[in-house]
Amino acid sequence: MEKICVIGLGYIGLPTSGFFASKGFHVHGTDVNESVINTLSRGDIHIEEPGLVDVIKSAVETKQLTVSTSPVEADVFIIAVPTPIFENENANLDYVRKATENIIPYLNKGNVVIVESTIPPRTIDDVVVPIIQEGGFKPEDNEVYVAHCPERVIPGRIMIELVENNRMVGGYTNEAAVKAAEVYRQVVDGEVFETTAITAEMSKLMENTFRDVNIALANELAKISEKLGVNAHEVIKLANMHPRVNIHQPGPGVGGHCIAVDPYFIVEKAKGLSPLIQTSRKINKSMPQFVIDQVDKLTHNIQNPTIAVLGLTYKGNVDDMRESPAVTIVNQLISNGYNVKCHDPHVKNDATELSLFNLEHALADSDIALVLSDHNVFKELSSSIFVSNMKTPVVLDTKNCIPESEELTLYQIGNLSGLKSIEG
Repeated sequence: MEKICVIGLGYIGLPTSGFFASKGFHVHGTDVNESVINTLSRGDIHIEEPGLVDVIKSAVETKQLTVSTSPVEADVFIIAVPTPIFENENANLDYVRKATENIIPYLNKGNVVIVESTIPPRTIDDVVVPIIQEGGFKPEDNEVYVAHCPERVIPGRIMIELVENNRMVGGYTNEAAVKAAEVYRQVVDGEVFETTAITAEMSKLMENTFRDVNIALANELAKISEKLGVNAHEVIKLANMHPRVNIHQPGPGVGGHCIAVDPYFIVEKAKGLSPLIQTSRKINKSMPQFVIDQVDKLTHNIQNPTIAVLGLTYKGNVDDMRESPAVTIVNQLISNGYNVKCHDPHVKNDATELSLFNLEHALADSDIALVLSDHNVFKELSSSIFVSNMKTPVVLDTKNCIPESEELTLYQIGNLSGLKSIEG
């Protein structure tokens, strides 16, 4: 079995490391965060993901997985570092550059270098390959095989989808695509498709841009429905009975490191040719303010209103708060003078600067319960928990997950026609 060195041990790099180790590969994982390395060295994990803790614990105990802050020589190098955006919404490729530079001293001819990080089009050609060339290798002559194989997994199902999902491998050369594809074909059940690096880069970005555009359509429908007094959820339900229609559900915005970020990588390269993508981003980024506007309407007659926020993560049943609209909403509510008490059973206290409370404490004497994440535990809540703890049992549900009850005044983000101010 080949030896694999994974650069970056976050939400993608760590599951990838554990996955390959579980398949018999000798894996060495690296991360610049010493706290992460110390945690993993004990066989513990620093992120929440179903099935991951047992995989990592076993891999560390059997020494199939080792970790440190520095790379080691290997047959395959997988770069899985973050690619955030700057304030101007252009891609920040500093981590990709640094990761590529860091593996140069450990590279040998015949090695395979795979970038799994999501990157703008032409990053392999214009950023990664030149760094490797400066290191003394000729990827164009296949001295080192360079490829882009973007991750395609979703938090909460990563360990399942690493096995089942199809993969696309874009090579800097045809030979590089073949060599990198061979790595994945040894371990995945899905098909592995070979293509060019730029095609793989653009395909990954379009996957998430497609979703962003369609979510924007649902969110725009929610705004229109609020104005016209229509139940958007009922509209969507009936429209989706058409065999060729599949409208998404509206929500408080779009979060996570993929859908909320990837469209900007396309816009950066073709701003004048991407008005639909840009408009969709504006719509989805406007949703936190739309939610705040509804809170303002509900609390118009209340002095010093208290809001109980249920959920800080961008999606249900994970601890991932990256780009979470819930965090944006909470911070803005606090800035606007609201007393906000947050509860999220999936978020640890040291993962956020916001104060966290247990459910009863968060709801106690609150004027509104604002649901911002669709955790399963929220879907199972009895109306009595709201009635017995809240000052007024009013729920504004932006994730359409709280069951209706005669005891509650329940507003859904797509059904706001009856919304009226609470009497103070």
